[in-house]
Amino acid sequence: MAAGARLDETEMRAWRALLQASTLLVERLDRELQADHGLSLSEYEVLVLLQQAPRHRRRMSELAGDALLTRSRLTHTVDRLERAGLVRREACETDRRGSFAVLTRDGYRMLARASRTHLAGVRGRFLEPLDPGQVAVLADALGQVAAELRTEVSPGSATTS
Repeated sequence: MAAGARLDETEMRAWRALLQASTLLVERLDRELQADHGLSLSEYEVLVLLQQAPRHRRRMSELAGDALLTRSRLTHTVDRLERAGLVRREACETDRRGSFAVLTRDGYRMLARASRTHLAGVRGRFLEPLDPGQVAVLADALGQVAAELRTEVSPGSATTS
């Protein structure tokens, strides 16, 4: 179909279902984390990325790209996590302008608790309504869309939240 042409019925159903499911899922997962742990989904994602990083630390600029946050939004998110004692900042030894976000012990403990809530929500609200074949097809399809979109975005210019 030509670019700019109308979506057919199936394409429109797929598009609207993606928008509705992703919006509702993110809202519900965020609400559960907020209620049970006082963390937003964005804050949780930052903690996960730090936990997975070598030495549990990442450059702020890299963290912004991987978390799909603008640098400004990441700065505010890390500020909140730092005030809560879950993350600390370290200066970059080789670049005075750069800094690292580092997961603290309290951050690691919070992540362990919040992960139980988050993973139960992901499983119950996202995975369990689908059969394993649907999960595999969805993972492949959305992975392909994400890979295509990543090629269009320069590093560090993420603008989504």
